Amino acid sequence: MKFHFYFFFCFLISVNLLAQGQNNFRLNDELQDSVFYQYKNELEIAKKSNSVLKITEKYLQLGDFFQQTEVYTEAIDQYTSALKMAEQQHLDSLQVILKNRIGKIYLSIKNYEKAETFLMESIESAQKQKFTKAEAIAEEILGSCFEKEGNYLHALEHQQRSLELFTRLNDEEGIAIVNENIGSIYEDLNQFEKAHEYFLKSYAYFQQIKSEKQINVLNNIGDVYRKTNRYEEALGYTQKSMRLAEKFGEKHQIESAHKDLAKTYALLEDHKKAYEHLWEYNQIQEQQFYTQNFRQLNVLQTIYETEQKEAKIELLTQQNTINKANQNLMLLGGGAVLLVSGISLLFMNRKRKEKTKLQAYEQRVLQAELEKKAIEEKKLQDEIQLKTASLSKYSLNIAQKNKLLSDLSATLKKMSSRSKMDTQSKIKDLAKELDFALQQEDEWDEFMNFFEDVHPQFFKDLAQAAISKLSSAELRLAMLLRLNLSSKEIASILRVTPDSVRVARYRLRKKLPINSKQELVHFLMNL
Repeated sequence: MKFHFYFFFCFLISVNLLAQGQNNFRLNDELQDSVFYQYKNELEIAKKSNSVLKITEKYLQLGDFFQQTEVYTEAIDQYTSALKMAEQQHLDSLQVILKNRIGKIYLSIKNYEKAETFLMESIESAQKQKFTKAEAIAEEILGSCFEKEGNYLHALEHQQRSLELFTRLNDEEGIAIVNENIGSIYEDLNQFEKAHEYFLKSYAYFQQIKSEKQINVLNNIGDVYRKTNRYEEALGYTQKSMRLAEKFGEKHQIESAHKDLAKTYALLEDHKKAYEHLWEYNQIQEQQFYTQNFRQLNVLQTIYETEQKEAKIELLTQQNTINKANQNLMLLGGGAVLLVSGISLLFMNRKRKEKTKLQAYEQRVLQAELEKKAIEEKKLQDEIQLKTASLSKYSLNIAQKNKLLSDLSATLKKMSSRSKMDTQSKIKDLAKELDFALQQEDEWDEFMNFFEDVHPQFFKDLAQAAISKLSSAELRLAMLLRLNLSSKEIASILRVTPDSVRVARYRLRKKLPINSKQELVHFLMNL
C-alpha cells in the first residue's frame, strides 16, 4: 500500500512539472511518427496491465503530443480520457492540472466559453485543495481569455490574482509571465506608460532566470516605443529581440521582429529597409505556415493509417474467431453424427436453427464493428479536408501579398535608379497601381476554385435556395461566411469597413429563405 502511494506521489509531481514545462518541449518533425507509435503501444500495454495510473499517464503523454503538433481535437480527447479516469479514482490534484490544460487548448482555438468553464472549475477545486501553483496558472489563463474577449476589467482582476499567488510562491517565471500579460492588457487600452512599466518588470525576471521568453517581451517593449513615436528606442529593442530569437532558433519570434522593424522603418520613412524587413517577414511567415500545416497533416495521416491497420487487425481477428467457431461446430456435428446416428430428425432441425441464429448474430456483430470503423475513418478524412481548406485560405492571402510586394519592389528599384524623377508624382502613380492590383479578380478566382474543391455543392445549393439571383459580391460574402470568418476578418479580406460587411450580410439574408430566429452563418453551414 505504501509503495503504491509513493508511486502515485512521484507521478503527480512529474505531471505538475509537465504542466509548467510543456511550452518548452519541442518535438523533432522526423520523430513524430515514431513517438506517436511508441505512445500508442505504451497505452495498449498499460490497458492490458489494468494499471489506472499507467493508463492515465499514457493518455496524458498522447495529449501533450497532439497539443505540441497542434492537432487540438485529438489533444482534447486524450486529456478528457485522462480526466475521466482521474475523476473515477478521485485524483483531485490531477483533475486540476488536466482542466488547466484543456482550458488552455480551448483558449488557443478561441472557444472562450468552454475555456472559462474548465478554468473556473479548476480554480474552485485548487482552492479547496490549497493547490496554489495550479490556481495561479488557471487564473493567468482565465485572464488571457477575458483579454481576448475584450473584457479588460475582468482580465486585469484575474491576472492580478495570479500575480499575487505566484509572488506568494516566489515563482519567478510565473511572475514574469503575468507581468507580460498585464502589460499586454494596458497596451490594448493604449495606456503605454503602464504597459512599459509591466513589460520591463517581466523582462527583468526573464533575464534573471535566463528564459528565452524574454524575446517576446523585448518585442513588446519595442512596440510600446514605436506607438509612442520613440522610433530609435523601438529599433534598439526590436533588433535585440531578433538577435536573441536567432540565437535560440525561434522562427516565430524572428518573423515578428521583421514585421515590427518594417513598421518602424516605414514610420522613419526609410522605405528601403522597411521593404527589406517586410519581404523577410513574408518569406518566414510563408515557410512557417507550410511547415506547420504539413506537420499537422502528417500527424493526421499517421492517425488515419494507424486506425486503418487496427481495423484490419481487428477484422482479421474476428474472422479467425468465426472460422474457428464454425470449424468447432462442424467437428461437433460430425462427431454427433458418428456417435449418435439414431438422433431424431426433429433434434437435427433444432440444431441447424441454432447454428443459423449464431451465424446471423456473429454477422450482425461484425457489421456493427465495420460501421463503427467507417464512421471513425470519415471523421479523420473530415479533419484532413479541414486542414486542406485552411491551406487554400492562406494561399490566397500569400498570393495577394506577394504580388503586391513584387510590384512595389520593381517600382522602388526604378525610382532609386533615376535621380531626376518627380518622386511625388511617381508615388501617386504607385498608389493607383496598388489600388488597381487590389481590385483584380485572379486571386479570387483561384481561391473560389480551391473552395469549390472542398465544398463542391455549396454554390449550386446556395443558388437553388436563393429567392432571387445572387451577385458575385454576395457569393463571395457567402463563401467567407461558410468558412466561419468574423465580420472583422471578412472586412480585412474584402478591404471594406465592418459596417459595410454588416449591411452586405443583411442584404444577403433578405435573398435567402431564413426565418428571423435562424442565424445566417448556421443556414450557410447546413447547405
